[in-house]
Amino acid sequence: MKIALNTAVVLMLCMLAGAAWGEPLSGTEILAQVDQNLQPNDLEMYRKIINIEPDGSRKEFVLWFLKKDQDKIVTLFVSPASEAGRATLRLGDNMWLYIPNVGRPIRITSMQTIVGGIFNNADIMRLDYSVEYDVTALQEDQGQYLLELKAKTGAVAYDRLKMWVLKEERVPTRIDCFAATGMLIKTLHFKEIKDIGDGVRRPSVMETDSPLHKGYRSVMIFANLKKRRLADEVFTLNYLPRIKDLR
Repeated sequence: MKIALNTAVVLMLCMLAGAAWGEPLSGTEILAQVDQNLQPNDLEMYRKIINIEPDGSRKEFVLWFLKKDQDKIVTLFVSPASEAGRATLRLGDNMWLYIPNVGRPIRITSMQTIVGGIFNNADIMRLDYSVEYDVTALQEDQGQYLLELKAKTGAVAYDRLKMWVLKEERVPTRIDCFAATGMLIKTLHFKEIKDIGDGVRRPSVMETDSPLHKGYRSVMIFANLKKRRLADEVFTLNYLPRIKDLR
């Protein structure tokens, strides 16, 4: 872990040095900054997910989200009451769902969804993009950076991404998600940049639509971010029944 942290520090210092000398950033450096701006390591935050059907009916969920390093994530259902107490764990490519009355974690996949709607588990429990994707191309489009990303393994939800990034803020405005066949699966739209807590400025709303689910929309709202250092024990299967005690 110390080696990984040292590597991240060196990378950030190199990016800052390059910026100071006016050197253009590489796609890999831009993506690292996007990751840091979207969800810094060692944090907690709340996320509200709203699924909207073609007839206008809505279903809402509130999740408490914990992240450590680049690849450890826990979420806890806060509401609705019928879901409260459920928890998920993601360690790298592996994901589990804990349901209190079942009593043991159940393995789930990135393409499944624990909340219905268009967001899948990979969208809700997303690792840093640089963990799962390599940058294959960098260009400019409509005054923004346009990154083309390719999955490092076949275990991720999307084979390729096209990500539009604001040059100054270094946060995305839109991400197109593609299958290995080249089919567009969904588009993520990032909106309303503001301080969501602890001085972190990033899009506070992410919306998604899909050509595979016409008329349906899902919205994710981010709030109350706080930096929080947690023990590795928290991010284990045995700890899932006790996650609620940390709120």
